[in-house]
Amino acid sequence: MVKRLYPVIACAGILFAVISVVAAQVNAGPTLDPVTMTISEFASRYDGFMIETAMAVLGLSSLALVAGLRAVRAPIDGWPAALMTVWSGSLVAAAIVPGSAAGAHLALSVPAFVSIPVAAVQLAGRLGADARWSATGRVVEWLALVAGIALAAITYVALPGHGVMIGLVERLLLTAEVSILFVLAVRLLRLTWAAVPREMPAQERHVAALR
Repeated sequence: MVKRLYPVIACAGILFAVISVVAAQVNAGPTLDPVTMTISEFASRYDGFMIETAMAVLGLSSLALVAGLRAVRAPIDGWPAALMTVWSGSLVAAAIVPGSAAGAHLALSVPAFVSIPVAAVQLAGRLGADARWSATGRVVEWLALVAGIALAAITYVALPGHGVMIGLVERLLLTAEVSILFVLAVRLLRLTWAAVPREMPAQERHVAALR
């Protein structure tokens, strides 16, 4: 039963986190500049509680995803599982740290931003070689490419680029990373629940018991 709950928690948590972050930014109205303002900066100035809650939920749902993938013996052992756990831990820690602690949020965002693209690169080949995950592997491969480009862009913007359009690049990177997690969670949900045998009708159970 617990095994079947993992993908449900993962999918529901990811959707809740995305909807919460989008809603919080929409409610900010024209005062929000998504091109230059990072999500951490937005949380420190506006609806920090909603953003921090979304981060915590996303981190915990990502842990449920890792547990669910392991339960069905998906090819995530080693670095992919470790990196996804780093992502989860960084998000939960960032949700606990006060929004005013900009340095701590920056230190936590670096491993979070890096972990999912690197994990996705390793996962793409493994998933492609598994018949159950081959179609998902192709999607993860394309999303890993997008995440890798966005990661390179945010690295440039944060260092020699002096933060130009850092908010936009950060949102593109997070969109790609969360999409990778959601694709894995949806496939896990289908595999887990498709494997649940249907209950035998009462008459068939009676016949089976007599044999």
